[in-house]
Amino acid sequence: MSFLQFFVWGAWLITVGNYWFATKQWSGSEFGAIFSTLGLSSILMPALTGIIADKFINAERLYGILHILGGLALCYIPQVDSPTSFFWVIFLAMLCYMPTISLSNSIAYAILKNNKFDVVKVFPPIRVWGTIGFIIAMWITNISGNKASSNMFYIAAIAAISLGVYSFTLPQCPPKNLISSNSTLAQKLGLDAFKLFGTYKIALFLIFSMFLGAALQLTNMYGDTFLSDFSKIPEYSDSFVVKYSTIIMSISQISETLFILAIPFFLKRFGIKQVMLISMVAWVLRFGLFAFGDPSGGLWMIVLSCIVYGMAFDFFNISGSLFIETSTDSTIRSSAQGLFMMMTNGFGAVLGSAVSGFLIDKYFTINGVKDWHSIWISFAIYALVIAIAFTVLFKHKHNPEELENVI
Repeated sequence: MSFLQFFVWGAWLITVGNYWFATKQWSGSEFGAIFSTLGLSSILMPALTGIIADKFINAERLYGILHILGGLALCYIPQVDSPTSFFWVIFLAMLCYMPTISLSNSIAYAILKNNKFDVVKVFPPIRVWGTIGFIIAMWITNISGNKASSNMFYIAAIAAISLGVYSFTLPQCPPKNLISSNSTLAQKLGLDAFKLFGTYKIALFLIFSMFLGAALQLTNMYGDTFLSDFSKIPEYSDSFVVKYSTIIMSISQISETLFILAIPFFLKRFGIKQVMLISMVAWVLRFGLFAFGDPSGGLWMIVLSCIVYGMAFDFFNISGSLFIETSTDSTIRSSAQGLFMMMTNGFGAVLGSAVSGFLIDKYFTINGVKDWHSIWISFAIYALVIAIAFTVLFKHKHNPEELENVI
C-alpha cells in the first residue's frame, strides 16, 4: 500500500513542469494554478474523507474507491490540450488522490494497533516503502524518456487503479465513531476534530505545519525545472544534471529512506519540538545550497541539498503525523490526520504556490529568464524566519513515555 501510494505521485509530480513548459509551452503564471489544485484538494477533501472514515464507511474501502476514481482522471489528462482543461482534470484527480495520503496513515496505524505493534517504532520502516515507490516512479519516468511526455500520467494511472483494487484486500478498518441518537450536532456533522484548534499547542503546531507545507510546495514546483534550466547556459547544456535532472532530484527521496528509519530514535531522544526544529533548519540548508549550486564545481551543493531534503521532509511530515496520532482521541484520529493534511498540503500548498508564483514572476523573472539564485535565497530566508518563530512560540516539554504509550 505504501509503495503504490507514493508511486502514483512520483510518476508525474516532479516532472510535470517539464511537460508544462517544454512540451505544451504554456505560461508560468498558469503553472502555479496547477500546483494549487493539490492545495485546494487538501483543503476540501482530507478532513471530509477522515470524517467519513470515522463515522460511515471502512477506511480501506473509501481509500480504494478514491484511488480508482483518481486513476481514471489521470488517464484522461493526456487528452486535454488547454491549460484550463488541464487544470480541471488534474483538480479532479487531486480531489481523489490528496485525501488518500492521510487515509493511508490512518489505515496503517489502525492495522498496527490492532496487532499490538509500537506505531512509533514500526510505522517508519513501513512508510519508507512509499519513498521507494516515489523514487522508482521518478526513475521510470526519466529513464523511459517520459519526463516531458504525457505517458507519465498513464504510468501514474495504472498504479492508482491497481492500488484501488488491492485496497479491498486490506484488513478491515471499520468506523470507530458511529453516530448515535445522543450525538451532538457537531458530532453528527463530523466537526469534532476542529475542536483541536481550541488547544493552544496543537493549534500552533497546525499553523506552523501550514507554513512548512508551503516550503515543501516550493521544492516540488521548482526543483526539477531549476535543474533543467541549466540547459540555457552553454557550458552546462550537455551536463548530466540537465539530461537526468529527475535522477538527481531522486537523491532527495533516497535520502528520505534513511531519515525515515532514524525518526524513532530522534523522536524518543529529542522530542517533537526539537525534531521539527531540525526539519526547519534543514529547509534553510535545502534552499541555500540550491542557491549556490551548479552542474560543475557546485554540483556537490546540489547533491548535498538533495540529501538534506530527506531530513527536512521526513522530520516534518512523518513526525507531524505521529504527533497528531499521539495527541488526539482515537474516535477522531482519521479526522485529525485529515486536518493535518489540510493544513500542510492544503492551505500550505495554496500559500506556497500562489505567493511564490506571484513573487517569482514579478521580482525574479527578467525577459522570461528566472533568477534562480535570488529565488532560492529568498526561500531560505523564509524558512529561517519560521524556524526562529517556532523556537520562541511553540512550548512543548519532551515526554518519552508519551510516545512509548502510543499503542
